[in-house]
Amino acid sequence: MSWEKIDESTYQYDEGGVRFFLLMGKKEALLIDSGMQTHNAKELVKELTDLPVRLFNTHADVDHVGSNEEFDEVMMNLAELVNYKLPHPSQKIIPVYDGDVIDLGERELLAIALPGHTPGSTALLDKNSGMLFSGDPIQDGHIFMFGEMRDLSAYIHSLRRLDKYKDDIKGIYANHGTLPVDYSIVPKLIEGALQVERGEIVPTEADRFGKTVHVYDVGVASFLCD
Repeated sequence: MSWEKIDESTYQYDEGGVRFFLLMGKKEALLIDSGMQTHNAKELVKELTDLPVRLFNTHADVDHVGSNEEFDEVMMNLAELVNYKLPHPSQKIIPVYDGDVIDLGERELLAIALPGHTPGSTALLDKNSGMLFSGDPIQDGHIFMFGEMRDLSAYIHSLRRLDKYKDDIKGIYANHGTLPVDYSIVPKLIEGALQVERGEIVPTEADRFGKTVHVYDVGVASFLCD
């Protein structure tokens, strides 16, 4: 496992099935999520930059917070705190709400709340490049919608909101699946989720973490539901 360059100031680190990202501005670097198996992401950042590094979590599922214990501060949507356990008591949560902008120094990232996969799922849109760092909701792999806190209706409404940003989004960079995917996947995911809600797709069954879940193949991705 090693860093892979996306462009001169953007990198991904792929653990095999899950990835996290490093974005560099003129003043700061930002780690978007911190892996699952990786527990030294902050240290790994030093391979690429001497800039001070901050951490933003798209959400707090276990495969996104592996190196969170390295940080004294972490940025996330406060709605995600129901899904997050502080790795140490002194860690400070920096709230990031829908519409907030994280400025790394001549590189502004717009926060877009996408609840549904989890309550506080939040994407970041790089205003300069048009890259949307989406977390888990927008991808061509398996989208987990089973268990507590998942809400398919909220997910559909969240993706519909993205329509006002579609001209600004040049590529979608998710933590799973193909990198990048085109915005054209969004309406297909919406339609697929609606078909699941309407009972129009016959699911198969699979075991995930000792739980039997229903797998709905919608063509561009699969939704794993209760």
